[in-house]
Amino acid sequence: MDELRFKIRGMDCAEEVATLKREVGPLVRSEDQLLFDVLNGKMTVIVDGDGPSEGDIVGAVARTGMQAVLWQDHVRRESEAQTPWARHGRKTMTAVSGLALTLGYTSHAYVHGVIDALTGGETTGHAFPWLSVLLYIAAILTGGWFIFPKAFYAAKRLRPDMNLLMTVAVVGAVGIGEWFEAGAVAFLFALAQLLESWSVSRARRAIGALLDLSPPTARYICPTDGDVEEKPIEDVPVGATVLVRPGEKIPLDGEVTKGSTTINQAPITGESMPVSKEAGDEVFAGTINEDGAIEFRATKAANDTTLAHVIRMVEEAQSRRAASEQWVERFAKYYTPAMMVLALLVAIVPPLILAGDWYAWFYEALVILVIACPCALVISTPVSVVAGLSAAARAGVLIKGGMYLEKPAQLKVCAMDKTGTLTRGAPEVQQVVPLNGHTEEELLARAATLESSSEHPLARAILRYARTRDIDHSSAEDFQILKGRGAEGTMEGRRFWIGSHRLLHEKGGEDKYIHEKANELENAGHSIVIVGNEQHVCGLISVADQIRPESKQAVAALKSAGIKRVVMLTGDNEGTAKAVAEACGVDEFHSELLPRDKVDAVAKLVAQYKEVAMVGDGVNDAPAMASASLGIAMGAAGTDTAIETADIALMSDDLSKLAWLVRHSRKTLNIIRQNIVFALGLKLVFIILALLGLATLWMAIAADMGASLLVIFNGLRLLKAPRTASVPRKGKCTA
Repeated sequence: MDELRFKIRGMDCAEEVATLKREVGPLVRSEDQLLFDVLNGKMTVIVDGDGPSEGDIVGAVARTGMQAVLWQDHVRRESEAQTPWARHGRKTMTAVSGLALTLGYTSHAYVHGVIDALTGGETTGHAFPWLSVLLYIAAILTGGWFIFPKAFYAAKRLRPDMNLLMTVAVVGAVGIGEWFEAGAVAFLFALAQLLESWSVSRARRAIGALLDLSPPTARYICPTDGDVEEKPIEDVPVGATVLVRPGEKIPLDGEVTKGSTTINQAPITGESMPVSKEAGDEVFAGTINEDGAIEFRATKAANDTTLAHVIRMVEEAQSRRAASEQWVERFAKYYTPAMMVLALLVAIVPPLILAGDWYAWFYEALVILVIACPCALVISTPVSVVAGLSAAARAGVLIKGGMYLEKPAQLKVCAMDKTGTLTRGAPEVQQVVPLNGHTEEELLARAATLESSSEHPLARAILRYARTRDIDHSSAEDFQILKGRGAEGTMEGRRFWIGSHRLLHEKGGEDKYIHEKANELENAGHSIVIVGNEQHVCGLISVADQIRPESKQAVAALKSAGIKRVVMLTGDNEGTAKAVAEACGVDEFHSELLPRDKVDAVAKLVAQYKEVAMVGDGVNDAPAMASASLGIAMGAAGTDTAIETADIALMSDDLSKLAWLVRHSRKTLNIIRQNIVFALGLKLVFIILALLGLATLWMAIAADMGASLLVIFNGLRLLKAPRTASVPRKGKCTA
């Protein structure tokens, strides 16, 4: 299947989306093949072999009064692709409408003042002077310049929308001779649309700011002559060497080959503290080099960096609508026609049945049409959702859509993998216990010599620890792997062995102290590596996957945020699992689980608690994450699979963001509910005032405009959401 992406000019809110679905929808097999990004005015059509052509789609959009042009990926900012009229036309017409309305009212008042002066104020009900009428007509035409065409197409399709409501109100006011009211409705509605567009652009800029994180060019070091050449990032090949100076942004993902520095990774991971980088460490496009000049080898093309994945995910997230957005859209579908019917009944029933005044009740019907405009209702939810998504992205939490933004607020249980989630995922030496007269240095030197040729994780941990202690070692002679138990080799003319507790049993030499010490360490969740020779045991080295320092606090924060139970799932043995569970404060744990067992465990939790999140590394835990209500990947920066797999990706290894995510989701839901209640409540108040004959057209349009702005600004408060408190990290980046 292919994707056709279009810029839709005239798509300003969810009502236009509904209109486009009705017109373009029949051209595709399923509504799922239509994706909309309201804030960027973008429509994506997924077409198969016999699907619609570009011309078919453009024609269908034109029938709605909107315009479709092919989306241009190379344009970094929307304004670069717009004509001066597209950028300033709405502002110009609104300003002209306001000026014409002011001049019309002024001339009208002046003429009446002159007449009153000549007649002594004895006459009333003066007709509108022709100059005032012309100015009011100018205010109506310019104010409705972008409204009337859409209203015409809505009437033609018999699909009433807010543009048709406003147009009927304006025409009705003109029909009963209320020229000022007609001009005021057209101007104020145009002003509301303009202010709404300006307000929404704040959320759009928050998304668009992601595009500016990565610099457009990179300093490419030519492999032949070593010259530094500035190239567009799209032209830098994978494997090329790139130079970045202090204070500059990293242009591409890569691996440091020369130099050392600290890098501010907040734009990608949301971390509050810079991270030290040296040769061999990973760097991400969009992050900021702080201290020293470095060279790195580009490992990904410009369109495949972590930042590029994040941008695509954030853009696509806007098409995955939240449940509240879907409810508002369904509600608006029936709400607008119902309001038109109500206005019609108000216009004819009281005069026919209660002998009311036709003029007065027709006027109140027009008031109902104006206040019934669903704009405040339909725009508030998507703005709140996009603001929530943007704030989360800034905090290093990538949420793949509105539907997933709402989920954390509903969670009852959080299941977590152990390795790489509650623990660092890399075993480290915990204790060195020399025996029989050996020193720690001697024991580590012998262990490092025996492990120098091994790729086992425990061997790598011992070698790393020996390097930090500046302990020299050589390679063992006549080295031999003891499959499943350890290894042995010759050094200094003597035979030494290294291996597990099981190997010690085979070799003999285990006394009471060694037995008790080994059991003590194993019960604490440590793996035991024992070094010995033909005469005695030289010592024990315990290795364990280190618990993250923030794990206990993060688990407590989750419970404080309202999560009922935190469950740990692991494939490790029960002793290790129990030690980690007790240290982290989880409510329950399940050990010795295969991937299939994790899926079953999550399924049981979902059956019992309904809303369950699974937190893992996004790769090995993918099946369990898919079985949960919500899948959350840890430390996804630089891991494409993790970003693709999870519903939510934590870009750094910071567990504290889980509790922040739950609170952020609840805040977003609360704001959405506030907006819906406020918008509907205000409309109900004005409908009652209209039925009591106490509302005017200009009051209704002013109230509707105020409601639209209030709900938008209320939603935009989410952009100011505080960032999470990250735990400072030093040394090599483990993201």
